[in-house]
Amino acid sequence: MTFPDTAPSHAGTPGTASVPAVVGVLGGGRMGAGIAHAFLLAGARVHVVERDVRAAAQARERVEAALARSAERGVQIPDADADTLTTRTDTDAFIEAGLVIEAVPEDRALKLDALARIEGAVRDDAVVASNTSSISIDALAGAIRRPQRFLGLHFFNPVPASALVEVVTGADTAPEVVTRATRWVEAIGKAAVVVRDAPGFASSRLGVALGLEAIRMLEEGVASAQDIDMAMERGYRHPMGPLRTTDIVGLDVRLGIAEELERAFGARFTPPALLRDLVAQGHLGRKTGRGFYEWSES
Repeated sequence: MTFPDTAPSHAGTPGTASVPAVVGVLGGGRMGAGIAHAFLLAGARVHVVERDVRAAAQARERVEAALARSAERGVQIPDADADTLTTRTDTDAFIEAGLVIEAVPEDRALKLDALARIEGAVRDDAVVASNTSSISIDALAGAIRRPQRFLGLHFFNPVPASALVEVVTGADTAPEVVTRATRWVEAIGKAAVVVRDAPGFASSRLGVALGLEAIRMLEEGVASAQDIDMAMERGYRHPMGPLRTTDIVGLDVRLGIAEELERAFGARFTPPALLRDLVAQGHLGRKTGRGFYEWSES
């Protein structure tokens, strides 16, 4: 398999790695915008595709806001011009891309449709990746004509602040694609862990297990949300407790992952009633202003 031209990396050590010259992202929500931001800072041109004109405009606002925050810290896009970032509604934008990542919500049907759309637009030598946090890469590979060029790139929320990306290999993923993807992750200044396709991979499976148990403890009145989180932060040196982490990830996102894991592993991943109730009430965490905590901004 051959690969399109690469762009020099400006995120890690100069000259040690490079990213594709053009990167496509399907889905411009919080995760997609964060992924676009990371590759822009590393020197790639990025095309973000959304479902309609309004969503595309909102995606551009998200990416530009992230870039502005980076600029305040002295980190800017190298050699930017009018074509460095585009937001569109048609997947024709992906024809030049060496890497295209789907970043639509964590729903199997949505992701299969997104990947089919990508497949209809990309060149044969492009790498296609899913940002799924729990859905089987092999199950999603059914939408891909060339599964050897397909893998998972699981970014964490918020992308700019996170230091890790899971590189998830499917049964048919070519070793050279894994190597290339790992180098791209390093080129955007993040650490890569390579995991075999399995429900929840490594991070989601462990993170959700801890988060669900913390929710059960809160539901049972064992301790307050603040004290449960402090037990893990001060006692185990976790940078953030499991309930605050759930608020940042999104209670709806965590519920979706838990349901996926419950189908695979059974009752130990059954979502607590408290989690289901909060999601049904629209309390999804930081993005809505309330979850297990009150947030000053939605």
